[in-house]
Amino acid sequence: MNLYTALKICIFQSLLVLLLSCGYEKSEIVTPENFVLMSDNSPIHSLAGRIIPQKCNRFRFEKVKRHNGKDFFEIESVADKIIIRGSTGSLAAGLYWYLKKYCDAQVSINYNQLDLPDELPKPLGKVRIETPFEYRYLFNYCTYGYSMPWWDWERWEKMIDYMALHGVNMPLAVIGQEAVWQEVYKELGLSDAQISDYFVGPAHLPWGWMGNIDGVGGPLPQNWIERRAELQKKILERMRSLGMRPVLQGFTGHVPRALKEKYPNSDIFRIDDWAGIPGTWFLSPTDSLFQSIGHLFIKKQTELFGTDHLYDADCFIEVDPPSNDPEFLKNLSKTVYRSMASADPAAIWVIQGWFFFFKKDFWQPEQGRSFLGAIPEDKAIVLDLYGEKNPTWTETEAFYGQPWIWNVICNEDQKVNMSGDLKAMQENFLEAWKSEGSNNLKGIGVIPEGIGFNPVIQEFVFEKAWNPDPVDLNEWIANYAKRRYGSSNEFAEQAWKKLLNTVYGRTRTMWSPLITTPRLMELDKTKEDIRHVRKQFKVTEDDPFVWDFDVYEFHEAAKLLLKAAPELKDREAYRFDLTHSYRELLHGFSHRLINEVSEAYRNKDVEKLEIAGMRLLKLLDDLEAITGTNENFMLGKWLEEAKSWGATPEEKKYYEWNARTIISIWQPWKDGYLRDYAGKAWNGMFSGYYRPRWRLLMDFLKESLLTEVDFDAKAFDLAVREIDFDWTHANELYPVKPNGDVVEVATRIENEYSHFFKQ
Repeated sequence: MNLYTALKICIFQSLLVLLLSCGYEKSEIVTPENFVLMSDNSPIHSLAGRIIPQKCNRFRFEKVKRHNGKDFFEIESVADKIIIRGSTGSLAAGLYWYLKKYCDAQVSINYNQLDLPDELPKPLGKVRIETPFEYRYLFNYCTYGYSMPWWDWERWEKMIDYMALHGVNMPLAVIGQEAVWQEVYKELGLSDAQISDYFVGPAHLPWGWMGNIDGVGGPLPQNWIERRAELQKKILERMRSLGMRPVLQGFTGHVPRALKEKYPNSDIFRIDDWAGIPGTWFLSPTDSLFQSIGHLFIKKQTELFGTDHLYDADCFIEVDPPSNDPEFLKNLSKTVYRSMASADPAAIWVIQGWFFFFKKDFWQPEQGRSFLGAIPEDKAIVLDLYGEKNPTWTETEAFYGQPWIWNVICNEDQKVNMSGDLKAMQENFLEAWKSEGSNNLKGIGVIPEGIGFNPVIQEFVFEKAWNPDPVDLNEWIANYAKRRYGSSNEFAEQAWKKLLNTVYGRTRTMWSPLITTPRLMELDKTKEDIRHVRKQFKVTEDDPFVWDFDVYEFHEAAKLLLKAAPELKDREAYRFDLTHSYRELLHGFSHRLINEVSEAYRNKDVEKLEIAGMRLLKLLDDLEAITGTNENFMLGKWLEEAKSWGATPEEKKYYEWNARTIISIWQPWKDGYLRDYAGKAWNGMFSGYYRPRWRLLMDFLKESLLTEVDFDAKAFDLAVREIDFDWTHANELYPVKPNGDVVEVATRIENEYSHFFKQ
């Protein structure tokens, strides 16, 4: 830099300081260097102020245009400032890269570790990172039901900060759409009552949006509809200010049944049942009314929420279309897209590719090629949901030439577990990247049904967005532990390496019999659903746990983590992980202890049955104790957050009922099919919901032995359904704040259960 240029910059910076000190308000100031200097009241500065308030003035943010259409960031040190330079959608990612790589910090979904050094480290020279991916995707429709239905703005603000810092620029953002549908269907002549009958309950809304259910858990209070629309406006404004392009809803053809009465000449038909729930009603895309509704919905939604031209529309996500005729499917997709484009010529159709896996028998190459091929080129983006285990791109010729995004599900129905096969994720991602990275693979993402219990997965996947190259997983996990706790603790690092070999080496977790309808191991002949099927399943002396990871090695991991307590016990992330680990360890005893009950009953030994039953009930009590030490595992918190949306006592009771139902019987009737699908291993659930069911089973079994009458499985099942149903309508209170110290509780559990691991 010559003297003249240096002088110009010096004068400019002096003037800038003077202008700002005099109250000059402008979010962006153009500098002599062909970039835009972000002022102290810009969105990125505000974000920095929220997460590192004591250090945010040490950073300077400079916005530049994307390079060759790709986001990038640069990091360098100038004088006493750390400069983060990049495109709008990557400035926050650049900040997090610096905090992570230079300060050993971590921003996680539940807890942040931001213990920064007094003197911020200075990079040597300029560091430049460019992502090869246009899109970094986050969320599943189900996330809005299993994890986020009760979030307020404060919780959403933290989540959006997290997303921006991890480089997410394409989030699914679909709440508040009931307000749009109200306007649409009123304009089409439906009454308030007819529209109300169509809407489902708050936590069930995702399945209403996807067209699986009508009316289940409804009707929605008007207060909910209005407040959610206002919340959506705040969410979208913040997302967009940080460079994100939110994905809104598109019209799929799913309509109220009442529309068939209003328009009897329209082709409105009922699709197949879903999960035992009567089929919903769909308007044929070939009907002229489809175009009218699709156009009207996008128009009304844009008026209310604006648009970034991305619309998700999944017409038949888990049910078959009415015909497999390729010409029909071609016309279907062509018409759906035309309905979007008529209101927004720049529309891009976002499609969950799940149906290519879930309904693969229907979606043969001819059907898939016809469906996707009819959408104009580069006007669709397909989401490959299950990239870590069942990638669909390999079965569909990479989605027949349409742009697509590689995702991991990782967590189904917000299971409270530790899971996600990092090795499989890396290998499957690399296969996709090497094969399709130069073709139509346009993004990477995480599409979990629930979030909050496996932050390591999001950390790993979103890091791939900026560095697709393979990493040494043992080294990576050790660095993860260091950043997570802000310390190079030997025990913690060893623990995480063992976690990598056990729980983070499994893809899809085994359904737990402990939190499903109680059954005996050998006597379980039910065909109710997949959660109770145990094919070729037997507890043996060689394999007493019969779990989907090595419980012995996992115990070593938990024990090592506990050994780190003297140094790490005050770190929030550590306390969360210790709670989670000992909860997972206890859960691993499920099959072993249930088998003891089964063996005692089979041998007609009443005394051993009582002993085995008490041991199983104690396991539930210990699970209640360990989960009670951390706010993230508390039923009471979930219920109180639900009730907070109520404006009246009646509304509060309604929201509580809905919140209880989705995590227990799911369908709000006694004979439902999805019971315990979203069962939660939470404090309050063990004592209030699961324990009474197992106590009931013990009573039935003991009565059977004493009276010498065979166990009546049907009578037991009816009795369980009765108490389950009653629980969803109850209003007893559960703790909302942690009770007990996790180190003390984990130490007690370790002492009491360690003898099981002596080989």
